[in-house]
Amino acid sequence: MPGPILHLGATVTCSHGGQALPTAPFPRVQVSGQPVVTQSATYTVAGCGFVPPGGNGPCVTANFVTAATRVFAGGVPVLTQDGVSICTPTGTPLIPVQVQMRVVAT
Repeated sequence: MPGPILHLGATVTCSHGGQALPTAPFPRVQVSGQPVVTQSATYTVAGCGFVPPGGNGPCVTANFVTAATRVFAGGVPVLTQDGVSICTPTGTPLIPVQVQMRVVAT
């Protein structure tokens, strides 16, 4: 299913409201004047509000397990708004809240 490509300026949060930022966007390809994010980039999460009773801690990092199947940057699939991600150590997903809408990938 096609979805808007994620870029450095996209607003992405963890399921508990923490701000997620990619560690390594791909600077050679840009959408809306911002570098795209590829599947190889890890997201860091700051400000996660989750205080678990089990003691596994709040969201710290996250990785996308699905990405575009036909659009690549530097040989790596670009991330899309509908991609599936997993936060560590909670196992919850990231939520792309606001993304650019002009460039779509499948």
